[in-house]
Amino acid sequence: MKKITTFYIVFIISVMNIYSQKSNLAKAAKEYGQFAYVDAIKTYEKVFAKGYKSVDMLEKLGNAYYFKADLDNAAKWYGELFSLANELEPEYYYRYAQSLKAIKQYDKADEMMAKFIKINGNDHRAKLAAEQKNYLTLIKKNSGRYSIENAGINTEYSDYGSSFFGDKLAFTSARTNNKVYEKKSSWTGEGYTNLYFADKDTNGALSDAQRISTIINSKYNEATPVFTKDEGTVYFTRNNYLEKKGKDKSGTILLKIYKATFKEGNWENVTELPFNSDDYSVAHPALSPDEKYLYFSSNMPGTLGQSDIFRASINFDGTFGAPENLGAIVNTEGRETFPFISAENELYFSSDGHPGLGGLDVFVYRIGDNRWHKGVLNMGESLNSSKDDFGFLIDSTTKLGYFTSNREGGQGGDDIYRFKELKEIQYPCDQFLAGKVTDRQSGVALSGSKVILYDDGYKMLKVVDSDNGGKFDFGPIECNAKYHIKTEKGDYNTIEIPLIIGDESGKTFIPMLLDKIVKEMKLGDDLAVVLKLKTILFDLNKSNIRPDAVVELSKILDVMQQNPNMKIDVRSHTDSRNSTDYNKKLSDRRAKSTMAWLVKQGINKTRVTAKGYGELQLLNKCADSVKCTETEHQVNRRSEFIIVK
Repeated sequence: MKKITTFYIVFIISVMNIYSQKSNLAKAAKEYGQFAYVDAIKTYEKVFAKGYKSVDMLEKLGNAYYFKADLDNAAKWYGELFSLANELEPEYYYRYAQSLKAIKQYDKADEMMAKFIKINGNDHRAKLAAEQKNYLTLIKKNSGRYSIENAGINTEYSDYGSSFFGDKLAFTSARTNNKVYEKKSSWTGEGYTNLYFADKDTNGALSDAQRISTIINSKYNEATPVFTKDEGTVYFTRNNYLEKKGKDKSGTILLKIYKATFKEGNWENVTELPFNSDDYSVAHPALSPDEKYLYFSSNMPGTLGQSDIFRASINFDGTFGAPENLGAIVNTEGRETFPFISAENELYFSSDGHPGLGGLDVFVYRIGDNRWHKGVLNMGESLNSSKDDFGFLIDSTTKLGYFTSNREGGQGGDDIYRFKELKEIQYPCDQFLAGKVTDRQSGVALSGSKVILYDDGYKMLKVVDSDNGGKFDFGPIECNAKYHIKTEKGDYNTIEIPLIIGDESGKTFIPMLLDKIVKEMKLGDDLAVVLKLKTILFDLNKSNIRPDAVVELSKILDVMQQNPNMKIDVRSHTDSRNSTDYNKKLSDRRAKSTMAWLVKQGINKTRVTAKGYGELQLLNKCADSVKCTETEHQVNRRSEFIIVK
């Protein structure tokens, strides 16, 4: 009886444990679905400690840490996930790789990325990773360009997202307001963020942080302000809250960008921008140097990944144009966020989709400048680290700036760092190849020409057609490489030329000069000029036809065979050296020797006349007793084939 009673007690406890697990898992799933990652993590870890684990639970636990930017713990739980499952969705290979970078396990991270590339090769992040397998070497080239210090106003809470405001710095902080009860964010576990100003000295050190107007700061999150140059308008990020909370279909409060104006010492007229929505987030505004564009991050329709960089034009009347995605050069399937536009029109932004050191890295892209066609460039260590690095901004005049990071050694979750740029970023060699196809004789542009680019091993790389101006453009090519360009056009001879590209950035322009297969000829033309014959050489003081002269004379022969009614007069000339009589006789023998060769090849002797002119028809100053170079004398030693019929 005792054994039976014990069995029932164990059974009941077991049932209660199972029920408790299911209840806790349901609770955690709900918290996770509402982005309450702090609470979800506590519940999942409690269930795991009791011996329960599943793929779904470990996915959500790893994700919860990943989304709250705790990549160290994300790596731990993704490791548990991969030890439990053999096959997972591609995104988990990518997130695990990013998390491994955060703990500097780069070899294992590269192993995960290799698997991600294999199973998800069409993903833009996979293509970038495949193209930049030496990404650590590329990053190293631009490392060590900054001196970095703590900005001076950080707390044990998150401080981030700064922007310039005259001699002050505006920033975001989750620091407390010393209230007995202060509502906390279920995503981060910290208090809601507000906007602050801090004084900055000539070295960029910050002090005396003060909250900005309560008109801007609400009881929910405000972040990442940007101000117009006249300091009369501010754009900032806020939870979907104005008169009341706005939520999407799942009941989630998302992010929007708001605008406020400064009048008579106060910020007022807080309004949301027209491209906000309850169904997606719009955040982290930045202004172009001319203030004609507002850049921002969003997951609105048309987004390529988790969040993309967009921009919208700011019209003269204060209205906005439709947002446009910056495209696949900048955006990936990952997160692109926190844009900043420098005075040089450089777009700085953070991404975990481009190859980096781990978490979010800061990248740069020159807007409207194709000097580096590979798109974006990692800003290198020590600006970037294995953790999240974002919120970059720089004064292009003083080279002083700020960025945010949750790297080791900080005071809170995120900290603001000040820096001095010691040397400019070095873009890798970048070359572009273009050219123009023209008729050699007339110089007329030849549209519709087929131009083919081959590598050094004659592998075809690109085929383009010349435009109405005869121009063609192959776009970006590799530096320090060999190529071959072939050009084809009806009625013209096909040509091919070799090309060596150097190791400096620039644009290589190649003129492609085509000769007609059928050349236009008229009475008095010299076939040597029309056919661009090489100089027909004779041995010293001799008139016999040399083998190299046969090559050129064969071209004359070919033209006469194709034109059976053509008659020519062969005229031979010498330079002024030697006597006039000798030169006359030598040139005459050479002209008649040339004529004899053509007759021997089948040309009727009635179609050819020949005469030597010696030094009687010099083309330059090099007469008797005039000192000239060998090159100048060479001009006068020539053979002419004048069309007489």
